[in-house]
Amino acid sequence: MGTLLLSRGLEGDDVLWTSILNLYSPTEVEKVHKEYIEAGADIITTNTFRTNPAAVEQSNYQIEVKEFVKKSVSLALHASEGTDVLIAGSNAPAEDCYQKEVTLPRHKIEYNHAKHIELLWENGVDFILNETHSHLSEIEFVSRFCDANRLPFVTSIFFDSDFKLLSGEPLKAAVETVLSYSPVAVSFNCIKPEHFKKYDWQSFRFPWGFYFNCGKSEHTEKEITGTLSPKEYVEQIEPLLTADKEIVFVGSCCGSTPQHTKAIKEFLYERFKN
Repeated sequence: MGTLLLSRGLEGDDVLWTSILNLYSPTEVEKVHKEYIEAGADIITTNTFRTNPAAVEQSNYQIEVKEFVKKSVSLALHASEGTDVLIAGSNAPAEDCYQKEVTLPRHKIEYNHAKHIELLWENGVDFILNETHSHLSEIEFVSRFCDANRLPFVTSIFFDSDFKLLSGEPLKAAVETVLSYSPVAVSFNCIKPEHFKKYDWQSFRFPWGFYFNCGKSEHTEKEITGTLSPKEYVEQIEPLLTADKEIVFVGSCCGSTPQHTKAIKEFLYERFKN
């Protein structure tokens, strides 16, 4: 969502990134939601990666978080009217998702997630998507909070080239932590497919999904230099798309477009139509 909006010439904010466009360019945001639905998406994600209290507090905008989240979720809900598409409520890390050092105190991080998750759910999302999380303490809290409040959730993990979280623990520890709280699925996102395939994913015996980064080189939130085409992306993920019932969803992350979703859908249809 974010990189696609930026690629169309829209400007985000240094702190709130493209979530600010929910207020200033809502028509464009809703248009993107609709494009993904028309491409065949069964799930769309709210453009709420930076509508959380911690980000709003850090920004220069005088925004009431409750209304910010309500407006943001409403764009996805309106775009999906009359369809069976599920709405995933995006709940990002309290701070930058590629930030190794945690600067906020624990009580502020926990308040941030509790409030944001509550608002996403109250405004009508179908499940909570805790995405691009790479600090074990946050992974544990968001998973525990959703579980304790009986909210369906997916926690999606980001990890480095050594298969470690940015907080230093091995990826396995993060997966085990999420699974201890009964998620709908464990997810992995914003990692390059060729890197993920080096992990022992074939040993997974739990519901899982993924949406990988489509950039061809290292990236930042603001720029993707070179992207995998829809065809190239499907070729990269084809080994993962087996008949294994444990894979419950697949998508694409930074640098992707609705055409990537369409290509995935067409591949799956041809693979499993019989």
